Order: sequence, then structure tokens, then C-alpha cells
Amino acid sequence: MLPLPVTICMTAIFVLMLTVLSVTVSLRRAQLHVLIGDGDDNSLRRRIRAHGNFVENAPLCILLVLAIEAILATSTIVWIVAAILIASRILHAIGTLTRSKRMIAPAMLTQHITLVICGVWLLIQTLGNLSAAGM
Repeated sequence: MLPLPVTICMTAIFVLMLTVLSVTVSLRRAQLHVLIGDGDDNSLRRRIRAHGNFVENAPLCILLVLAIEAILATSTIVWIVAAILIASRILHAIGTLTRSKRMIAPAMLTQHITLVICGVWLLIQTLGNLSAAGM
């Protein structure tokens, strides 16, 4: 069995998602003959933002799942956290590309709540381990 299967699976999904988002930007740039910037094109601007937002958030999501998986191994909780974060990233990308605030807002809210809950949980685990070790 692979070590860290949840992190590896999530990373693979995010690599594919990032590639799709990047290709959509490249294809629109080719259509418009725009190498730099957005060419004042709304479609290209949305594609750039969807790609940029993904790049800004996906690495933290992966690191969070890695940290949780390191503590909990392959617990169902790790898979649930990963699924929530993957769904949030998918919904956000689709919402940004289609200008659907009904998808973007819930996606970001869900992601932020998940990050905060898991971040606090990781801090509690770390502080608990430090105090148990007498540090």
C-alpha cells in the first residue's frame, strides 16, 4: 500500500485540475493572441482568476491533509476532509469560470471553515503532544 494515500490521491486530483485550469488560460490566450495580461477580455480574466485562486489555495489544502494524515493515518476523517477540500476547489473553479456567485461563496466558506477547524485541531494536537513530552 502507498504511504499517505489520501495526500497522494488529493495531489493527483489537484495536479489534473491545475493542468485543466492552465490549459484553459493558454487556449484563450492563443485565441486572442495575448501573451501577457488579460487583453481586456472578461473570459480570459475569469480563467486567470480561477487558475490563480487555485494556485493560491490548493497547496495549503494539500499540506493540511498531509499533516492530518500524518497524525491519523488513513482514518475516514482524513478522506472526509480531503473530499470537502476537493469539492470546494472544484466548485470554486467552476463558479469563477461561469461567474456563479451561488457556487463561489459556498465553496470558499466551506473551504475556510474546514481549514480553520482542522488548523485548530492540529494546534491542539501539537500543544497536547508538547505538554505530554514535558516541553
